[in-house]
Amino acid sequence: MTPGGWSLADAERYLLGLELFGMRFGLDRMRRLMTTLDQPERRYDTIHVVGTNGKSSTTRMLAAILQRHELRVGAYLSPHLVSFAERIRVDDRDVEPRAFARAVERAAHAAALVDRRQPSDDRVTQFEALTAAAYSELAAREVDVAVVEAGLGGRWDATNVIPSTVQVLTSVGLEHTRWLGPTVRDIAREKLAVVRDGATLVVGAGLHPDALEEAHAAAARHGARLVQAPVDPGVEVAAPGAFQRRNFALARTAAEAYLQATGRSAELARVRAAAAAVTVPGRLQVVAHEPLTLLDGAHNADGVAALAESLPQLTAGRRLVAVVSVLDDKDAAGMLRVLLPNAAHVVFTRSRNPRALPPATLASLSAQLDGPPSELEGDPRRALARARELAGAGGVVLATGSIYLVADLLAPAGQRSASML
Repeated sequence: MTPGGWSLADAERYLLGLELFGMRFGLDRMRRLMTTLDQPERRYDTIHVVGTNGKSSTTRMLAAILQRHELRVGAYLSPHLVSFAERIRVDDRDVEPRAFARAVERAAHAAALVDRRQPSDDRVTQFEALTAAAYSELAAREVDVAVVEAGLGGRWDATNVIPSTVQVLTSVGLEHTRWLGPTVRDIAREKLAVVRDGATLVVGAGLHPDALEEAHAAAARHGARLVQAPVDPGVEVAAPGAFQRRNFALARTAAEAYLQATGRSAELARVRAAAAAVTVPGRLQVVAHEPLTLLDGAHNADGVAALAESLPQLTAGRRLVAVVSVLDDKDAAGMLRVLLPNAAHVVFTRSRNPRALPPATLASLSAQLDGPPSELEGDPRRALARARELAGAGGVVLATGSIYLVADLLAPAGQRSASML
């Protein structure tokens, strides 16, 4: 490690090393980390964002609205695209690389102390160390409020040590059923375990009926106020896609709930300013023109359906060529069933994540679904270049199916772009 303090490279090396210990649920290690760091998560208000899809967008939008109401706002996001440092934000900016490195170094020292008291097979995980670093850095920055995106689930997620004022449920779909349960109701119950006594629970429009029923039950159990966001945000939203308008409507409703709970009121001009400015990397992100080239991290059937809803407006009748990679724990057939009718041609590829399905497997699924003409290219960058050739200057290229594919395409050539967890 760098003498006199860690560098960003040191911090990322440490975090990547923790992948060896995998992912383990439970809050005991996290609570010990917080105690060792002197309870940083209790030095500011918190808003907890859980759900299957839309968490990162909603978190960014909510933070942007609050920041424009003259609050010092932090945000904790996951996953990242290029650098771990993207996960901690203060006042609408990623924290500086050196500050991120110092935060991870603090968390690493705390993790070493915790690990000494734990069995050898119960080490602090990567996500726990990252979350501890985030909570510590946000306290050091003296934020007024932090918007925290949960990782997987809610009940046993490392983020769930915060005494949040407002909880936000974006959506619930069938994902991570191995850990969260086999039904929407089971998954909703796990995510809604973040609801606190006397808090406000804000849920997204169009929530699955079983999930909405669980939300009512969780609110009643905790004496919490339940608010359902409208479909329309009531303002123009710069982030492209109909799904982003719904996400902003949810973020606006949650911001209003927090402001009301803290004796403030939302101002329309400030909400409009946030809506006009907020961007979400990796969601319909434009990376080139002629042809228009978009990257989108939709990685499950519901996410692809939300993406497909916006494609007619974005393509305006132009030829669409898709670049697709999907992980092996996703419903690849369900995703392709929704995406393929929108594409004139598909280039199947494979992100660098070891869980990515082989392109030939995706092509076989496509053939079974009577998909459009397709070809295989194992390297994501070459796949994108080939898709741009096929689309022509007047066409549209869309790379989607996995956040890891987006990360590979955004990262500098040769750089390991993202955690594999």
